Amino acid sequence: MAPAPAHWDLAVVGAGPAGAAAALGALHADPGLRVVLLDRADFPRDKACGDGVGPHVLDLLAEVGVTGVVGDRVPVDRLRLGRGGLVAERRTARPAWVVPRRILDARLVDAAVAAGARLLRHRVRELRQRADAVVLDGEVSAAVVVGADGAHSAVRRALGRPRGPVALALRGYAPVAPGRRGAQVIEFGTRNQPSYAWSFDRGDGLANVGYGELLHADRPAPTRAHLLERLEALLPGATGGGRHWIGHHLPLSTARRRLPAGRVLLAGDAACLVNPLTGEGIHRAVATGIAAGRATAAALREGRPDRAGERYARATRRILLPHLRHTALAARLARSPRLVEAGLRAAAADQRVFDDLVELGLACGRLTPTVALGLGRALLTPARPTGRPQEPA
Repeated sequence: MAPAPAHWDLAVVGAGPAGAAAALGALHADPGLRVVLLDRADFPRDKACGDGVGPHVLDLLAEVGVTGVVGDRVPVDRLRLGRGGLVAERRTARPAWVVPRRILDARLVDAAVAAGARLLRHRVRELRQRADAVVLDGEVSAAVVVGADGAHSAVRRALGRPRGPVALALRGYAPVAPGRRGAQVIEFGTRNQPSYAWSFDRGDGLANVGYGELLHADRPAPTRAHLLERLEALLPGATGGGRHWIGHHLPLSTARRRLPAGRVLLAGDAACLVNPLTGEGIHRAVATGIAAGRATAAALREGRPDRAGERYARATRRILLPHLRHTALAARLARSPRLVEAGLRAAAADQRVFDDLVELGLACGRLTPTVALGLGRALLTPARPTGRPQEPA
């Protein structure tokens, strides 16, 4: 007879920011919970990402007792947005940090383990729901499971949930090019919309650089060579000396995303919650991870783990739904070059517009009246020639 699977109150599949945050959220609410983090990799490990950590992420982590995550990193308080010669560059209301995921994820896992979670190396392949528990691979049993296993989530597939729109990006590390030191730089493409290249200064002589674009069902997926060519075309010199190139998929959010009810929850990329306007995913991962952990703790406290998903869905609707609707609309509007350029002119002219767009792209902001008025003024004002060349065809 096979041994009974080990039983936990909460099993979290995937120990990235969403998974670690789920463990932290649950244990902060109830330190006595039995929580296991399952990941197929040993930590520290690399992960393809833009590495940008906004101040809102630190606010969320502080709520569950985690501080000092970026204490030894260099803050970046300049953001430059551009397209075809138009540039909006300003200081942000609060600085961000560029933290390689090899460092960030390991620190969050360490914080979760210190809070009482157990980390196990295990690649989940099968999920079975029973009346009283969820069983993973016949080896791990839990009252509640949080799927935080990324863009290609095995948990999401087991639930039969669709993935939705997807972008493809390529990330590498390269010496910071002249003129981009001390800044996060985003250059929007003028073809294959929506698309953009980025260069985020890490503060140690290197920048996280990359390029991404939306995948289309009627077009072949872009090759590595194409992604590198577009990055260099948009940000000349960005690829020079580049190493550690990794491609990754970004499962983008929509305004109609519905989360499952019951004992199995999805958080972060596994829930297809990447911002479709900017590709930002860490804030949403941490926000939904913490919400999933808290919902689990509350459901277990009531003796109704089968209602964890219902609690979580309510919490995420309150936290994210208006934001998801606004980013979905903004992503559609961004397919218009005229509107993108109007947005850049408005942001260059008005700090308030700039700040609201940053909130929309990096946190839980909305398309505010200030942004709408700024866009209207920019659309009614004739564009000035920039003198900078357009992206080569």
